[in-house]
Amino acid sequence: MAKNGVHLLPALALALMFPLAAQAAEVNAAVSKQIATASAHAGMAMGAADLKMTHTHLHHVVNCLEGPSGESFDSDAADPCKGMGQGAIVDAKGDAATEARLQMALTEAKQGLAATTLDAAHADAQKAMNTLQQK
Repeated sequence: MAKNGVHLLPALALALMFPLAAQAAEVNAAVSKQIATASAHAGMAMGAADLKMTHTHLHHVVNCLEGPSGESFDSDAADPCKGMGQGAIVDAKGDAATEARLQMALTEAKQGLAATTLDAAHADAQKAMNTLQQK
């Protein structure tokens, strides 16, 4: 009887791993969607005709990256990533390279929010978009 149980161990291990793999794929999909949305808003910030609209889209980038529990999350600005996850940075926990890239993009978006000229804000939006699009 014990011998038969040993043959079942590999099958049991695989059965336990499938939910974990599915969960990891779900988290990766959530992170990817949030990054794509943040990148799109960085692009919108770059194309905005005035500083106010540039800042609006940069707030969207910050909101997508940090999520609702983030320190710089602005509940007065729209959250285009609502329902996609907890924020790309939060959802990327455990993936050091992605976290570092997202933190850099967050810093660049915040610099754009602090910019007082349209050209400077556009330049920071470009940096954030480039960082978000890196693989």
